[in-house]
Amino acid sequence: MTEPAEVAAALERGGQVQAGPGDRFTGYAVLGVSFMSGDVLALRRFPIRSSGPGYTSVWHCSPSGRWTFYTDVAGHGCAEYFGPALDEVVVTPIRIEWNGPRRVSIAVDGGRRLVWSMLMRSTPLTRAFNAVGPWLAPIAAKHPRLLTPLALVARLLFDTGPLRLVGRAPNGAGFAGTPWAVWIVRSSRACIDGHDTGPDRRLDRSLALGDFLIPRRGVFAAEHAAMSGTVTPSAAQVQP
Repeated sequence: MTEPAEVAAALERGGQVQAGPGDRFTGYAVLGVSFMSGDVLALRRFPIRSSGPGYTSVWHCSPSGRWTFYTDVAGHGCAEYFGPALDEVVVTPIRIEWNGPRRVSIAVDGGRRLVWSMLMRSTPLTRAFNAVGPWLAPIAAKHPRLLTPLALVARLLFDTGPLRLVGRAPNGAGFAGTPWAVWIVRSSRACIDGHDTGPDRRLDRSLALGDFLIPRRGVFAAEHAAMSGTVTPSAAQVQP
């Protein structure tokens, strides 16, 4: 599988989570994209999960710093773990449509709340990582301490700015993410609540949810993820 669309299609057909304690996920993500408007978007699509249904989540940080998580499954998903840092959680349909090998569009609430498109690209460094990533991921799963130096390597290879693959979510649960294939977001644009974000740009400020850091550069990754530890109930309001 050499293209993001191929990886996504294979994951939708099924697969396995990595063995281990806690809640385990397998899927793909856009770790974060910043726009000229000051908005930041991220995507999580985990069709495979060790407990509970698979889900899709779109994260939005407004220029004022207000966080909204959209999720297509009530009571499940990223808001379980990031809820204490959120201003709002909205349960609504989310559609992901691949329009080519490296082009994807996302529509939240039938496009009424958010429409987002992206084009990915590969580089010699992403191709080199993707050649070893499927072999490296099981080793990192057995030895989580490797995720800290792996994050440093990924930062240097892909110019992401500060990056963490292991740490604590806002509710105190531990997280670990193991990417096994990556592509760079070449271009992106969105319309959020009727407002055009303008083109994407490099994130010019540090943006964090707990220990999770939004990369300064847009990155698409196929990954295994794990969450473990105590879950603190979210204070964010959930809207059906």
